[in-house]
Amino acid sequence: MAEPPQLGNLSRPGERGSARSRLPTLEDVARVAGVSRATVSRVVNGVRNVDPDLHTVVWAAVDATGYVPNRAARSLVTRRAGTVALVVSDSEEHDDDPFLGRFFADPFFGRVVGGMLSVLRPAGVQLGLHLVGSPPARARLVGDLRQGQADGVVLLSLHPDDALPGLLVEAGIAAVMVGRPARPAPISYVDVANEAGAALAVGRLLARGCQHIGLVGGPEHVPASQDRVAGFRQAMARRGYAWSPSESGNFTRESGETAMRRLLAAHPDLDGVFVANDLMAQGALVALHEAGRRVPDDVAVVGFDDSSAAQAAQPPLTTVRHPLEVMAAEATRLLLARIEDPRLRVASVIHDPVLVVRRSA
Repeated sequence: MAEPPQLGNLSRPGERGSARSRLPTLEDVARVAGVSRATVSRVVNGVRNVDPDLHTVVWAAVDATGYVPNRAARSLVTRRAGTVALVVSDSEEHDDDPFLGRFFADPFFGRVVGGMLSVLRPAGVQLGLHLVGSPPARARLVGDLRQGQADGVVLLSLHPDDALPGLLVEAGIAAVMVGRPARPAPISYVDVANEAGAALAVGRLLARGCQHIGLVGGPEHVPASQDRVAGFRQAMARRGYAWSPSESGNFTRESGETAMRRLLAAHPDLDGVFVANDLMAQGALVALHEAGRRVPDDVAVVGFDDSSAAQAAQPPLTTVRHPLEVMAAEATRLLLARIEDPRLRVASVIHDPVLVVRRSA
């Protein structure tokens, strides 16, 4: 791989003490990168089929020189906005689960953004964020996208009656989902094998000798939660447990604490629990501590996600790794490919979960 370019004597914009201080040009970037102006133009304008090593060298030279691409001119050349939208489509009907509050509090969303940026930054593509929670908002978004506000969408759809996946397909807008669609739709998606992950959690609890295992599930309408609950029940049934007590939360810490209190009140003999995400598992640990239950000696706990919440928990959570950053990066690569060639077939990529053993089970 080629070495990153050195800046040399080019003055940066705004530097003092140089009579020649000026805005850097494509020619400056080409000189620092050691490539032709045409190559720089192809990279900056998002033209595909550029050697990856040259791509890296050119963007390093852009950073070194301080060159700022003219996005308006670029759009005229490529007929593209140079922007990809992350769209989070949720419902505003749940007063106990504020949409914006959950977005900024849940590490899930930050991990998705990080995975997308790992692909978009080297490609010189900007990321826009849209939070939509009502049918009129979704309709406006589709209209804006059809007018070229963004070149495509990575979509997080968080409720079962969401019409947005179908609206995007009907409008001919390039889109890829993180997580499977709740209703069948001809749209590409990237997901983790949630049922297999729940089975890993069950296996861990049974291997520890747990005999009375409960479940804290997520929102009943969310596909990922549905799959984790189904995987838990199937795994338990395969091992001879026809029924297990359960409560539901909404993927927040507070709801996990409430659900755990209810489980303990109804089933004080619990010695193991699978919790469908790490934030709820954090809350479950609080409830267990308040009830005087030692973790994992009295009750073993397994979460799902392997987010920052798992490592911050006391004790640190044994959990199922949900490779969100990798999934978001893969969804972004699929989207960029679809933007380049809309004729690509609809595709799915399913990642295998991994059990991460810490102190809670």
